[in-house]
Amino acid sequence: MFSDCSLLFSLVLLLLMAIVRSTQVHLSNANGIKTAVFLSPKFDLEPGSVAEKLFHNIDFPRGHIAIKSFVAEVVDEAGNPVPLYETYLHHWIAMRYYRPKAVENSNSSSNQRSEKSDYVVIKNNGICDDHLPQYFGLGSETRKTATAVPDPYGIEVGNPAEIPAGYEEGWILNLHAIDTRGAEDKLGCTECRCDLYNVTQDEDGNALEPEYIGGMRCCYEETKCRLIEGYRSPRRSFFMKYTVKYVDWDNSILPAKIYILDVTARWQRSNNSKESNGHNCQIEYLIESCSTNTAHDDCIHTKSVSIVLPSGGEVIYGVAHQHTGGLGSTLYGEDGRVICSSIPIYGQGMEPGNESGYIVGMSTCYPQPGSIKISSGESLTLVSNYSNAQRHTGVMGLFYILVADPDQHSPNATSAPHASVHEHKKTRLPHYVWVVILLFQAALVLALVITYRRKCRKSGYESIAT
Repeated sequence: MFSDCSLLFSLVLLLLMAIVRSTQVHLSNANGIKTAVFLSPKFDLEPGSVAEKLFHNIDFPRGHIAIKSFVAEVVDEAGNPVPLYETYLHHWIAMRYYRPKAVENSNSSSNQRSEKSDYVVIKNNGICDDHLPQYFGLGSETRKTATAVPDPYGIEVGNPAEIPAGYEEGWILNLHAIDTRGAEDKLGCTECRCDLYNVTQDEDGNALEPEYIGGMRCCYEETKCRLIEGYRSPRRSFFMKYTVKYVDWDNSILPAKIYILDVTARWQRSNNSKESNGHNCQIEYLIESCSTNTAHDDCIHTKSVSIVLPSGGEVIYGVAHQHTGGLGSTLYGEDGRVICSSIPIYGQGMEPGNESGYIVGMSTCYPQPGSIKISSGESLTLVSNYSNAQRHTGVMGLFYILVADPDQHSPNATSAPHASVHEHKKTRLPHYVWVVILLFQAALVLALVITYRRKCRKSGYESIAT
């Protein structure tokens, strides 16, 4: 009798836990735009340690939708934002993929960079060959960087006509966070200097080249940055909190293409063509310090690259990604016109989102629809500027742009980044109704737990008495 009751009790508790967990997903609907807030699986850090995670099949809005924005930040177990000077968010990216329907539906975690063989990663529209496949992603600047897609555009996902038979769409979240509490050199830890991590090979066991002195190949899962001698602080648990705004897809929405450009790209033109044969993106690079005879304000390192997109269109959004020391990045057209210039915002305080000395945001571009166009085959120039008053390792010079097909241009388009696409006519249950339902379910299960515990205890007494 005790074993049967214990089993039933355990099953009821598991059901209660599932209901409680579902309350962590917050849904709302305002002016036709739906908002879903999720938490990633938990990850732990101790002073100096690194978390580099791949969370497969994360919670994400389902169905044929248009994504209007995607924002994320690191929070603690109480849901409080965590400052960068404690837990530095090197980067997070969200990747779209197809997986066989038979695969178990779970949020599996891995620190392996390669994907499972039966997964099909759906890359953005370019331009890097085998790198930077993500749809969304930022770094320390995540809290103060606008990501809203202007109307009437949206990033289309979940189209059933595009999903192969036997597969379903899913999302992978990759995060790279570094606990810099008690670090001997916080900047050196965030720039992944190899000597501070005491590593001579990458996570795959390959020996590092002598000239590689810092970057992501030195700060992977289970590595640890050098701490001040004797420093102690407890291990902590964190989550990535991410918020997705979206609308149901319909023909009034114009799809936007995602291009992620990299200033380290190496490419060659095709013969007798302006088109590219592909870009081998290095993602990160080294900046040596300027001459000691150079004035501090004149210590500026500039890196540039010429890029050709697979097709042209109208630019509707743009933003750069840089690391500490960044001074801004600009994308130029072939005629020298500025397509978008993005400047870092440095924090000036201690509170999360305004941490002094860290890049806490990047300025964005929202051109008036039709005002900024890229011609097919046009050669673009990407320029990334950094201060090199001191050496910087593992820096990045990425540029993220959204491009729309000019043939789909709507005369009623607006550049307002937070405007509603349209008013939905469908009636939906208000958010508070779902909360009431979930609480009722939890109360019902709790009542069952109490009832069965009493029943099992009574049965146990009776068996002893006999």
